[in-house]
Amino acid sequence: MLRSYKGKSPRLAQGVYIDESSVLVGDIEVGEDSSVWPLVAARGDVNYIKIGKRTNVQDGSVLHLTRKSASVPDGYPLIIGDDVTVGHKVMLHGCKLGNRILVGMGAIIMDNVTVGDDVIIGGGALVPPNKNLESGFLYVGSPVKQARPLTEQELQFLKVSAQNYVELKDEYLEES
Repeated sequence: MLRSYKGKSPRLAQGVYIDESSVLVGDIEVGEDSSVWPLVAARGDVNYIKIGKRTNVQDGSVLHLTRKSASVPDGYPLIIGDDVTVGHKVMLHGCKLGNRILVGMGAIIMDNVTVGDDVIIGGGALVPPNKNLESGFLYVGSPVKQARPLTEQELQFLKVSAQNYVELKDEYLEES
């Protein structure tokens, strides 16, 4: 489940849960109390992946990045902030997610996208390359559009969702 690539191996902070059916390869850092659930594929091979604290990546998601090239000298790593919930079957590719974000099931977020803090991205959304999603909003559709500001209840839910997965991964860790 954890594999080296060109001398770089995944690094896991304290309290991390990685399901045995997931595969993490290469230059990947997973922050404290985060979780990676069944059948996630994460390849830190041609750049790096950084997952923050208390973040969960749910079943069947794919995490990858963009290699360095003449047109993109640094490439695009994949950076995921703290308290992020990445729903089932999400694809994240060479993008940067802030803190307290919910990415709905089946969403696709492409190269060089930046997502601010406190954002909900609806299920099935497509965020095309080079977009910047402003903090504090709900985004939906394919291609994604800003729908409305988040309510106070939704802002609180972002923290609750992340905490729920911290508690769930702790239960899984107790059983292993």
